[in-house]
Amino acid sequence: MANNVPEVALAYYEVLRAGGFNKGGTNFDAKLRRQSLDPLDLIAAHAGAMDVCARGFKAAAELLSDGSLESMRSDRYAGWETPVATQMLQGDLESAAARVEAENIDPIPRSGQQEILENLVNRFV
Repeated sequence: MANNVPEVALAYYEVLRAGGFNKGGTNFDAKLRRQSLDPLDLIAAHAGAMDVCARGFKAAAELLSDGSLESMRSDRYAGWETPVATQMLQGDLESAAARVEAENIDPIPRSGQQEILENLVNRFV
């Protein structure tokens, strides 16, 4: 379960970024699975899940406070709120294709920097 901490941290990051929980919270359960049949196994699963959530939440708060991930996100999507980009995002695929053909647009692939982002998140978990 510990390898889920980065994923949980990113989920909580978005929750915190949006202002936190207004109603409710985290819901998880412990089910019989694998060879975990004893009540002790279910308690251990529940406690482990709570631990993952706590570690993920703490990592998310630190990551948000640090600002590095948000800065990289802003850099990555800079320009997406320009009038041309907004129009394209609100339009349909045919309109975007027509613009590409009319203006002879040949976009250059740009790295999403996935490895760098994963390393950044892993520094906080």
